[in-house]
Amino acid sequence: TQAVRNGDLIQFGQVTETYKQAFLSDKNFTLVQRLGHNVLKIGLRKISISYSRISLADVAQKLHIQSAQAAEYICAKAIRDGVIEARIDHDNGWLSSQEVADHYSTEEPQKVFHKRIGFCLEVHNEAVKSMRYPPDDTYKKNKEKEAGGKDGKKDGKNDKQEEKTIDELIKEFEEDMDE
Repeated sequence: TQAVRNGDLIQFGQVTETYKQAFLSDKNFTLVQRLGHNVLKIGLRKISISYSRISLADVAQKLHIQSAQAAEYICAKAIRDGVIEARIDHDNGWLSSQEVADHYSTEEPQKVFHKRIGFCLEVHNEAVKSMRYPPDDTYKKNKEKEAGGKDGKKDGKNDKQEEKTIDELIKEFEEDMDE
């Protein structure tokens, strides 16, 4: 893990050789071999960030690659894949890193943050709306429908009795709260 994070090919090679039998028995050896490419990319990214301009021979030495030509090929592939932001100067034989723009100096983070806050507020408002009780007239209409559905007919006396019982319940509840 440390070798992959640091982009250290030598340490990665040592770990691979040390645990080769375990990787083979687990049938993970090809996966570990493919991970070696990521180690190269991470090492190259660290070099690219550290140096604004570095010779390809120095890149080859730092990444423990055989030649500057191999380093040039790896750098070209990394640039094409978008791993690093750089240019290769073939005439002078160096890698020139391009300065990465500071995203925090733009309005982009503020816009994204504003969008996220707006989404959270909208979710909050929808939750509050869904937890509200229905208005009294809606509640009474629903009660009338339920009463009409049970008996099949509506009775005005029954509604008044229900209202009285609801009013009585509210008064009882208020009395209990006062005690």
